[in-house]
Amino acid sequence: MRSGLIAQKLGMTRIFMDDGSHVPVTVLGLQNCQVVGQRTSEKDGYVALQLGAGQAKAKNKTKADRGQFAVAKVEPKSHIAEFRVDPDNLIEVGATLKADHFSEGQLVDVTGTSIGKGFQGGMRRWNFGGLRASHGVSVSHRSIGSTGGRQDPGKTFKNKKMPGHMGARRITTQNVKVVRTDVERGLIMVQGSVPGAKGGWIQIKDAVKKPAPEGAALPGSFKTAAEAAGEGK
Repeated sequence: MRSGLIAQKLGMTRIFMDDGSHVPVTVLGLQNCQVVGQRTSEKDGYVALQLGAGQAKAKNKTKADRGQFAVAKVEPKSHIAEFRVDPDNLIEVGATLKADHFSEGQLVDVTGTSIGKGFQGGMRRWNFGGLRASHGVSVSHRSIGSTGGRQDPGKTFKNKKMPGHMGARRITTQNVKVVRTDVERGLIMVQGSVPGAKGGWIQIKDAVKKPAPEGAALPGSFKTAAEAAGEGK
């Protein structure tokens, strides 16, 4: 098991393939995705990598977060996430992950927060059919109807599908195909749509229900802090 990536949803477009067909893709951008911490079994009881992405003002971060970023020698990040990894796949703190961490054609799992829809009725939220358009029904055409029995059981069971808040939930779309990667611009283009609004933060990792791709970069494709400092000179 190796680390995933944190990316930002930039929008959707399409890519023309060599045979002339076009594929709808979602463009995900790596906004300076860096390793900001390590979790080890000796100290924390489990092995994981803590990644950060985006930029944030230091004054908007807590004192504890500012201290962690200072120890890691990285700029404050706006979004942080952890990825469980094998002990052999730990990456040094300060390293910047690259877009070719995932190879073209492999399947990944994409996790994001779905767009919030507010309070919705049963027809919108659960695709209920509603009541009849005629034959005595008035005013309540879009109601959900009965929610339980009469004298028996005499109550509405838990988890009954009813009107309520829709969206704004953590959703994972599995087995999404990586169509193309752009290392220089830090872009990953995946086929189809992914959860979340434009500008939202997305987590990408290897598909759990499919075998690992051949030739996958282990522990990952990244640029060390020393290499980044050398390029800046």
